[in-house]
Amino acid sequence: MAYDVEILPPWRVPGRPTTDRCFVIADEGIQITRPVTFVDALEGGWYIDLVELAETGPKRLVVHDLYVDIVVPPVSLRYEVLDLDELADALQDGAIDAATAVRVLRNAQRFIDKHLRDLSQDPPSSWPDFPPAAVLDLAELPPFDAG
Repeated sequence: MAYDVEILPPWRVPGRPTTDRCFVIADEGIQITRPVTFVDALEGGWYIDLVELAETGPKRLVVHDLYVDIVVPPVSLRYEVLDLDELADALQDGAIDAATAVRVLRNAQRFIDKHLRDLSQDPPSSWPDFPPAAVLDLAELPPFDAG
């Protein structure tokens, strides 16, 4: 699934688009975006959110952010896992249950293993599947609200 989301004014970068294209790979529990707001060393990089979907009505899905994020800079074969503390706080505060936290952590590891780590290469010379092939064709489409 792909959709465009408006970037809120405080995070817009002058001269850049005001929407980001988001891709949800539901069976992996992730949403991936190439933020137009990334500048300097992150410009052209990717942001991955661990998410779950909720059907709120006919043909209406809501994407819920589940705290853990992964950033993949545009240069080099590295990635950063972020906000594990936010996941821990949500679990401690009762905002999520243990089963959800377990699912988030497993989905994060599965995503890393499938798309970002190739244990057959030492040192790695390429990503095994990043950006995921599932999003590449959708990434080339014009904005969805374009007439």
